[in-house]
Amino acid sequence: MTRVVNVHEAKTHLSRLLDDVAAGDEIVLAKSGKPYARLVPLDQPSERPLGFVTGRVGDEFFEPLDDDELRGWE
Repeated sequence: MTRVVNVHEAKTHLSRLLDDVAAGDEIVLAKSGKPYARLVPLDQPSERPLGFVTGRVGDEFFEPLDDDELRGWE
């Protein structure tokens, strides 16, 4: 359900409006009756699996780079 709420009412009842948005409502914020913004629920982040890359990093990965290699990165 979408409803229009003026800024003064939104400032007074922000917590209630956020609860309504979390329940699935859409709130349009208006200033003097003119729509300015929309409050909608955020998408919930999905779970990301850890360790999805196969393989290992050898100890040589952590060794200091030689001067030629360092110059290449500058």
